[in-house]
Amino acid sequence: MVDLRRARTAWDGADVTVRDLPLALAVAVAPLVPSLSDQGTELGDLADRPHDALTVVAVLLQGLPLAVRRRWPTGCLALVSLGFAVDQLGGYHSAAGIALPVALLSAGAHLSRRRAAVAVTASVGYAGLAAALARLGSTEELAGYVTFYLVMAVAWGVGTWLRQTRAAEAEHRRHVEDAARATERARLARELHDVVTHHVTAMVVQAEAARYVTADPARVAASLTAVTSTGRRAIDDLRNLLDVLDPAHGPGDRMPTVGDVAALVETTRLGGQPVEYLEEGSSATQPGSAEVTAYRVVQEALTNALKHARGSRTVVRVRHQERSIDVEVTTEGGTPAAEPREGSGRGLAGLRERVALLGGDLDAGREADGGFVVHARIPTGRRP
Repeated sequence: MVDLRRARTAWDGADVTVRDLPLALAVAVAPLVPSLSDQGTELGDLADRPHDALTVVAVLLQGLPLAVRRRWPTGCLALVSLGFAVDQLGGYHSAAGIALPVALLSAGAHLSRRRAAVAVTASVGYAGLAAALARLGSTEELAGYVTFYLVMAVAWGVGTWLRQTRAAEAEHRRHVEDAARATERARLARELHDVVTHHVTAMVVQAEAARYVTADPARVAASLTAVTSTGRRAIDDLRNLLDVLDPAHGPGDRMPTVGDVAALVETTRLGGQPVEYLEEGSSATQPGSAEVTAYRVVQEALTNALKHARGSRTVVRVRHQERSIDVEVTTEGGTPAAEPREGSGRGLAGLRERVALLGGDLDAGREADGGFVVHARIPTGRRP
């Protein structure tokens, strides 16, 4: 059996001339159909004339150029108009006359240059045809010529409307693509900020801690191991971002999820921050945007704890609800993280926008006892 989908795909991928050829052949063959032999366009009321060799020329001039109506609309319109003039002046009045409005519509839709010149030339040519028909004894009144001209003008106008519609659709698609690219750039900027800020902060804290334990080789080794581990994790995260920017760079995108929080907490502990991790429920088998965002919330909160409350007890709680993930990071003492200005797209402000896009909310501020808490509710989009 013929694979219709594959055949359609092959047809859509064919050259535009090949796709227009069936219409051209149909118009050229139409005068041979008995039921259409007396259905031709009659302009000027000249007496009908039996078909002869010149009829074949007129029919071919009107039909075959339609094969290039989209590739060369000006040439197609010129040849079809010539064939139509021969058809009417000769009194053949063949069914191939239907090619003229088709050629005008195609020119209106696909002509990109000198549109006004083509329209004026076609109008002058039509006036010349009307004058020639009158000299041959045409009894057509002026109203008849004007009506035919207006009908042809409507065909041109429909083509122009189609052209404008396509241009508007293309402009809309371009705006949508630009918006999508801007959104993706903003997402990658947030990811890059989260990766660099957290890992570099952790490495700086770990390196500074090593300066104060030089008398204890074991603790120095542990601090340097922590720096190395954090650096390798930073490299892995940056490589994942490169994979997003250039799929050919690596095997694919591997963004961190809430399931990686335990490793993040352990890295922070190695940097000298006492962190307690509590997790309730189980994460999704197929992590989505909510899981990635939850990880980033914990990462930003721990980064702020390292910078502003180093050495203070920090508790990370992650609760997997039926339709959301609740994240809470509490740090005792220290100075609260200075939030970036709204709209900067960085730090807690950027995370608040990111959570809001998923339909959730994020709060951050000082508690009555002097600690600092970050709480986020992130909808997962899963149905109960």
